[in-house]
Amino acid sequence: MNHGPATVGQLLREIHEVGRDPRRGGYSRFAYGPAELELREWFVEQAARRSMDTETDRNGILWAWLPGPGGSCEQAVVTGSHLDSVPGGGEFDGPLGVASAFAAVDLLNARGLTPQRALAVVAFPEEEGGRFGQACLGSQLMTGAMDPDRALGLHDADGISLAEALTGAGVDPRHIGRDDEAIGRIGAFVELHVEQGRGLVDRGQPVAVGSSIIGHGLWRLTVTGQGNHAGATRMTDRRDPMVAAGAVVVAVRDVARTVQDARATVGRIEPTPGGTNVIASRVEVWLDIRHPDDAVVPMLVATVTERARAVAAAEGCEVTLVEESYGGSVRLDRSLRDRVGAVLPDAPHLDAGAGHDAGVLAEVVPASMLFTRNPTGISHAPQEQVDDADAESGAAALADVLQDLLSGPSPRQTL
Repeated sequence: MNHGPATVGQLLREIHEVGRDPRRGGYSRFAYGPAELELREWFVEQAARRSMDTETDRNGILWAWLPGPGGSCEQAVVTGSHLDSVPGGGEFDGPLGVASAFAAVDLLNARGLTPQRALAVVAFPEEEGGRFGQACLGSQLMTGAMDPDRALGLHDADGISLAEALTGAGVDPRHIGRDDEAIGRIGAFVELHVEQGRGLVDRGQPVAVGSSIIGHGLWRLTVTGQGNHAGATRMTDRRDPMVAAGAVVVAVRDVARTVQDARATVGRIEPTPGGTNVIASRVEVWLDIRHPDDAVVPMLVATVTERARAVAAAEGCEVTLVEESYGGSVRLDRSLRDRVGAVLPDAPHLDAGAGHDAGVLAEVVPASMLFTRNPTGISHAPQEQVDDADAESGAAALADVLQDLLSGPSPRQTL
């Protein structure tokens, strides 16, 4: 730990141009693609500056280690986030947590801390699902929440398989899956993330402690009609799945508005064959549904499906539904949350409407979250923002939490 302190702003400026998307705006940093691979190199460079040992595990997860006394990596305190983004996403979603983790390491070094256990910074791949459509893929593989065979069957929009992408990044796809050795080394996981709403803006606070993560799932509605010629087919003779899909999008909004706290979104539509002078034969509509009460989600899905089939039938089309993924609401470890809250007594506690790797890890290890204020309240879009002062407040808060976990009782033994 011989590197001088760096601010979060300085670290993020080093990668400011990586993955910029001139068409969508914002950033497109997809797992194992050129931009994310460049960010992974940056991660390794940052670790080297701090004399941290790096490794890429069998699920493609990046680790940077400061071993504990005697070189031990057991009961480690782990922090970090991810480096990938959604298409045209913001600058801070993911990288803020990684940059804040390295800045926190610098702050601990400047304080002269002698830790009682190991500290690790981590970067999970494919957290957003922007390339292979499966959110939190790295953490799900590590914890066993995702079946390896199913994961290897995933393909991106260009037809490249996850296996091919892993191989290209130097990861052997034959060895992906639950990693009990990696899980066993984690004494506690603390993820810092940009807030993806207005909770901190409305409270006038720079940092919050996470309480829970709202359950959410992804479904694929396939609307099937009759492909045909755009010029030769009379309007009265059409079975146009694109028209039906448009009605489905409106129905999704209308259903969600009838249920308090429901969030339902169609963010992706894919017509086949996709020609400008062709009536589509099939349209896939990707549906994201979230609600704090897990019992409400199946009801929402059932109601949306019923409405979708009705509006599609009116156009002479049919609808089928496939569940792509689902994760129930997660209450982050209460004892760890209380311990973090005691270190940060002025920080409010917030529920997260977005999924995070911390929510996946919470099933197997004590996990907690910190959120840094986003003055726009906008995320997954170019307008996402974090002011420099708030970024430093977040890193300082993370350092305070890490110092407590590294100096006090072993987290996993006391939680």
